[in-house]
Amino acid sequence: MNVVVDVSVDGDGDGDGNAAPFARSGRYAGMLSFQKLDVYRCAIKFVTLAVQIAAPLRRGHAELRDQLRRAALSVPLNIAEGAGRVSEADAARHFAIARGSAMECAAVLDVICALGLLEEPRYRQATEVLARVVAMLTKLCR
Repeated sequence: MNVVVDVSVDGDGDGDGNAAPFARSGRYAGMLSFQKLDVYRCAIKFVTLAVQIAAPLRRGHAELRDQLRRAALSVPLNIAEGAGRVSEADAARHFAIARGSAMECAAVLDVICALGLLEEPRYRQATEVLARVVAMLTKLCR
């Protein structure tokens, strides 16, 4: 039995590579709903910054490195999960968890900076992105 699988990005399931008239096109073609959210994109931007900030931390600061990476990753994951929830209350709960993880990231960055392990411009860049994420999540939690 042969099964045809649509491996193209046209998204209509027929395998021909041509999008059906109802298929999404343009900038957001092939994206899931949460991927269109500005808060999600900012959270992904922060994850990349957090990984770059955490990478040079030495063994003596492994707990800070690991905590920053885990908390940073939690933000977009909870945004995605919240966007996939049916009820507003469930969605708001996940957005609140994402907000808490973002606040945790800010605290870890404060510690890393206080220990002299992070330069001020990089700290400012990361906290500016985080502040934007927190502001958007605060509105989504209401």
